[in-house]
Amino acid sequence: MNYLIVVAHPDDEVLGAGASIYKWTHEGHRVDVCIMSAEAKARAFRPEDNELDDDTHAALAYLGVNREYEGKFPNIEMNTVPHLQLVQHIEAAIRESEPDIIITHHPADTNNDHLQTSMACQEAIRLFQRRPEVKPVKEFWYMEVPSCTEWAVNSAMQKFTPNCYVEVGKDGVDAKIKALSMYRGVMRPYPHPRSAEYIEGLAAVRGSQWGVNYAESYEIVLRTY
Repeated sequence: MNYLIVVAHPDDEVLGAGASIYKWTHEGHRVDVCIMSAEAKARAFRPEDNELDDDTHAALAYLGVNREYEGKFPNIEMNTVPHLQLVQHIEAAIRESEPDIIITHHPADTNNDHLQTSMACQEAIRLFQRRPEVKPVKEFWYMEVPSCTEWAVNSAMQKFTPNCYVEVGKDGVDAKIKALSMYRGVMRPYPHPRSAEYIEGLAAVRGSQWGVNYAESYEIVLRTY
């Protein structure tokens, strides 16, 4: 199975799907990652450009990611970019990656870049309708990103409702925490949602909802078989 994870910023892929990525790549599946705002210029405690680039490559390599597609869209200003440009960047990744499953942010996320990424991804998955030579996507999933998705303060939109659970085990959770710690300035002390304790706790809660010890949860919104 080929997976393409489409995220707004470096570290979102780890926060939302890091343990699953680790599981899938070690089972022989291929995972590619498309990051829309790879420079993350507005990030608090941001390291130097070369350091962030090194951190991203290190974290993705540790998880076993096959390929990374980097966009240079402005951080926390993706709403100022024409929607078509965002869509076309994702479409380029789809053409090359040829994914069976695409995973991105939930559109009710509080982070505006996450919303813009989700909306662009919803459009990009229809590329095969315009380009017959493009492989159709089989499934489209939303993921949850701690410190953003759980807020769900926009009552006009349906909140993240998981209907898919990937059992990741303690090894997967540990790998997720280690990969996130490779991003300098991202981890926080508990009870912040980007703390090791919270990440393990969320995996335990999601696992218990499906009768396993640890899991990451997703919302499958499209399936074509």
